[in-house]
Amino acid sequence: MADRPRGPDGIVVVDKPAGWTSHDVVARSRKVLGTRKVGHSGTLDPDATGVLVLGVGRATRLLRYLTLLPKRYTATIVLGTETTTLDAAGEVTAVHDMSGVVQDDVWRAARQLTGDIEQVPPMFSAVKVGGRRLHEIAREGGEVERAPRPVTVHRFDVTPTADPQVWKADVECSSGTYVRTLAADLGTSLGGGAHLTGLRRLSVGSFTIDGARSMDSPELLPPAAGVRHLTGLVVDAELAVDVGYGKVLDRQRLGTEGDGPWAVHDADGILLAVYEPYEDRTKPAVVLVG
Repeated sequence: MADRPRGPDGIVVVDKPAGWTSHDVVARSRKVLGTRKVGHSGTLDPDATGVLVLGVGRATRLLRYLTLLPKRYTATIVLGTETTTLDAAGEVTAVHDMSGVVQDDVWRAARQLTGDIEQVPPMFSAVKVGGRRLHEIAREGGEVERAPRPVTVHRFDVTPTADPQVWKADVECSSGTYVRTLAADLGTSLGGGAHLTGLRRLSVGSFTIDGARSMDSPELLPPAAGVRHLTGLVVDAELAVDVGYGKVLDRQRLGTEGDGPWAVHDADGILLAVYEPYEDRTKPAVVLVG
């Protein structure tokens, strides 16, 4: 019996439109790419737009290395109004008179929310508590205690507009940072409240909006693109066979330096596997050949 043809393998960078969930994008991409094996590297809010990185075929195994990459966003922060979802999609829960807030106040508050901080995840989020996603509980009208999480905000630049209650924001942050929460916390620190609108993700690691495509005209990048931020190693044909079999290898034989993980390629630049430390040796975490 002839081998069944394999589907596509690789990385796709989508410019997600507003109104689509990340799951919607995955479902659409499965149809366009002709394979069930599609996953994404991190949820983007339905009303948000911008970079969503997908893994296709065997490259879905690489998504674990993309999830923790830093992100960059632009958005608009509206002072004076709080909502259930912390963005414009929610119902208004409170209105504050913040006409007395001046530019220096906003800049000072933004600086205080920069660096290593802690955030409480919003109720309308995909975070799980007690085995259930928070947004499921929120849609039932419930609310649960959420433990604050450490995140890093590398940059939080806010720029005034013609409306003193509306500010443009440019944020570079660690994975797991909620820009909606950042906006809400900014409002709270100014003695009132705020919500977010117009969220757009400009980058995930080295994947930028300039390289993103629509869901209906995707560009399939090679699997190696998904781990280009990892230290790369090139092995000869003999060692490539052992890598393909997923063998545990001595560090010296693999030629590793540093703490890993390491993206292992053949002489043609094809990604064979990703290896990680294993006691005083190395073992494969993902094997893409064989």
